[in-house]
Amino acid sequence: MIYDVIVIGGGPSGLMASIASAEENARTMLIEKGKKLGKKLAISGGGRCNVTNRLPQEELIKNIPGNGKFLYGPFSVFNNYDIIDFFESLDVQLKEEDHGRMFPVTNRSQTVVNALLTRLDELEVTVKMNSPVEAIHYAEEEHTVILKNGEKIKTKSVVISVGGKAVPHTGSTGDGYAWAKKAGHTITKLFPTEVALTSSEPFIKNKQLQGLSLRDVSLSVLNNKGKPIITHQMDMIFTHFGISGPAVLRCSQFVVKELMKGNKDVTMSLDLLPNKSQNELLTTLTRYMSENPKKSIKNILKGVVPERFLTYMLDKINIKEDQKAANTSNDDLHQLIQGCKRFNFKVDGSLPMEKAFVTGGGITTKEIVPKTMQSKLMPRLFFSGEILDIHGYTGGYNITSALVTGKLAGMNAALEAASLAGR
Repeated sequence: MIYDVIVIGGGPSGLMASIASAEENARTMLIEKGKKLGKKLAISGGGRCNVTNRLPQEELIKNIPGNGKFLYGPFSVFNNYDIIDFFESLDVQLKEEDHGRMFPVTNRSQTVVNALLTRLDELEVTVKMNSPVEAIHYAEEEHTVILKNGEKIKTKSVVISVGGKAVPHTGSTGDGYAWAKKAGHTITKLFPTEVALTSSEPFIKNKQLQGLSLRDVSLSVLNNKGKPIITHQMDMIFTHFGISGPAVLRCSQFVVKELMKGNKDVTMSLDLLPNKSQNELLTTLTRYMSENPKKSIKNILKGVVPERFLTYMLDKINIKEDQKAANTSNDDLHQLIQGCKRFNFKVDGSLPMEKAFVTGGGITTKEIVPKTMQSKLMPRLFFSGEILDIHGYTGGYNITSALVTGKLAGMNAALEAASLAGR
């Protein structure tokens, strides 16, 4: 038997591609190397499954700094609002949370996974589990998918949705890059994104700030001239190896790209009080110090800056913790404010790819037709999801890209198979 469409990979993108293909009445097979479908969906959004983001298109694409503009084409066919309609048509009620993130009302990712699996059943998609793919042989009329056990399955169209190399315990181990290369595709350099960063600064090495969580701070990645490349205002945490937390994850791809240029380290700048200017702080603190001359400088600043950071800063600029406000010079105060507003430090790497949430790099988007996800180099070969060189921040952006590209790849793989049959 020859299938119309074979989808390889049972993650969010592969599930969507299989459903879209079968909805076009194509004989569809989904091949998954593991023993579970939707593993990445099941752990996304902290196990609650952040299925998409409701932000307007322009905003959404801004949150996909890795080639997000490629998605203008796909979004003109199927977009984030269509994803919401799609899930609601499967009886998955969604709710909106901060920053446009959409979750199932049940707060359980299994609700989303089960709805997709039920839809696969309804459409009679053949699902082949525990079936790693060894190779794909491409030919003019049909392609052959060869499994590790030697079985050969013929199909008119192939959709490769096997993910990147991040979160490998879900099955994303980079298998698809070799199959893409065999078809003539270019794979851009792979790198970890949405990943914690490492630092060799003395305060990291001697754990002075380890475990310190900072809320709503502003974190910037600086270029070689000291100008910000990107700034994010969110939470962060100092760790035993460096820094982590939402602001760090968002900055990480810009750090990694700078390191890939050959820089041995990258400067980051932390502003603990992004909603107050230096002058405002200076005015407020000067007035408060003159009103409370006998109070220690540490007690005056304690409510303004986290105590552990304050202790570190006082030590760094040689101010005793019990030093009275009356004995604190303008220069001391300037240095303290500067330390809180522009705390610069070096980072020199990131945790490895397997600790990253998202893979940067992949099949170059220049070789893909945006509105169909078909290869420009090989007929009836389609790609979707994280195997492509498209990467965004966490918050429903990567999953939106996976579902949208999956929908287009599956639908068009089926249409191409049908047009081949009609020749």
